[in-house]
Amino acid sequence: MADKVLLVKFGEIAMRGDNQYIFINRLILAIRRNLDPVGNYYVVREPGRLIVEDRGGEMDYDLVIPRVEPIFGLVALCPGIRLQEMSMDAIKEEALRHMQDLYGDKPMTFKVNARRSNKGFGVASMQIAADVGEYILDHMSNMTVNVKTPDVVLNIEVRNRIYMYSKIIKTYGGLPYGSSGKGVSLLSGGIDSPVATWMMAKRGVEVEGVYFHSPPYTSEWAKQKVIDLAKRIADFTGEFKLYVVPFTDLQLYLLENVPHDKLTIHLKRAMMRAAEKIAEKDGAWSLITGESVGQVASQTMQGIYAINAVCNMPVLRPLAGMDKQEIINIGTKIGTYDISIRPYEDCCTIFVAKHPQIKPRLNVIERIERKLTDLDKYLEEAVENAEIIEL
Repeated sequence: MADKVLLVKFGEIAMRGDNQYIFINRLILAIRRNLDPVGNYYVVREPGRLIVEDRGGEMDYDLVIPRVEPIFGLVALCPGIRLQEMSMDAIKEEALRHMQDLYGDKPMTFKVNARRSNKGFGVASMQIAADVGEYILDHMSNMTVNVKTPDVVLNIEVRNRIYMYSKIIKTYGGLPYGSSGKGVSLLSGGIDSPVATWMMAKRGVEVEGVYFHSPPYTSEWAKQKVIDLAKRIADFTGEFKLYVVPFTDLQLYLLENVPHDKLTIHLKRAMMRAAEKIAEKDGAWSLITGESVGQVASQTMQGIYAINAVCNMPVLRPLAGMDKQEIINIGTKIGTYDISIRPYEDCCTIFVAKHPQIKPRLNVIERIERKLTDLDKYLEEAVENAEIIEL
């Protein structure tokens, strides 16, 4: 007899040495957080593995897998079985039943991989694989062995208990969410910034979002698009705090007081300053943007330099070396792209200069800003009046 289980594999966490337990504990908490609302599950630790088991009865993979799959730090999920008996007869019988249940009488090739970490089990790994393969061949005429490119690989792991699986679902990898500190992401309704936010969350950064809203120049639909993007990110992170910063007055102030070809640079510097104020208040250690070098006029090296100069904390740009298609591919994979292309413009698009300067000089930008005597007042008001949306 056997019980359904879900084997959970993690990647680079295994190389964390004495700190490994910290990351594994975060993974266990994330799995429990996602599964507790839907059943009575618990997690068993094995070297290099976590095993999700169902106290309430037979595991429903269709319910469990979608809730575990988005968790950062996991590299694969393996729906499989845990044998109730530690014997070769049990292994052969359950292996045959597993192959028959999943693959029936369809002509297929297969191989058996066996790993025995429990040296108290009296049969070596290679012998387990050979005996199980022979048993399956004797009872399933539709199966033939192919050790190089098989259709099915039956994996048998002899640990404290015996586990068996033949399906491997690749997941996102990375580090457990929240294990790498906190960052604040400048989240627009475009394609790039939600991808950048997701990528830093994948590296274990606890992310919050700042969206700059400029009614009536940007609509409530534009705001809702950003909220929906934040919700999608929260599917991976479990939670997400979004600051909606009213920016109309500050943008109009800049529009009236800076040269139009430099408006975008001044606007982005103001956004960085506002985001940094929020980051400092929330105990974050960095800002995150979706900038890609050379993609638009403000993302030249000179533009990035001029924008970055206003910040005191590090600015992370995970998309810096990517082209647009690479970013779109990730957005499509993680489910943000279709939301991003809804036709509602953000404040940067509305106020963009017709002929923006592509090589701004920092000393010129700073000289202009020294004359903006009310800039700090507008920044403080915008941050103080931000709406906080908890997702």
